[in-house]
Amino acid sequence: MISVTKLNGDEFVINADMIEFIEETPDTVISLISGKKVVVKEKKDDIIRKVIEYKRKIMSS
Repeated sequence: MISVTKLNGDEFVINADMIEFIEETPDTVISLISGKKVVVKEKKDDIIRKVIEYKRKIMSS
């Protein structure tokens, strides 16, 4: 799970395994495998970094 911020400032946690793809249009849009799209403040590279850190943490446990 990774923490991200909606455009209104609300923070929430998203399941990193559910991310299908991320695009910047110019806002960052996370598309989930369920078809849902979430617009967040974080940049694409920051989300990728968070996902990698999360996966490393899971794999090392």
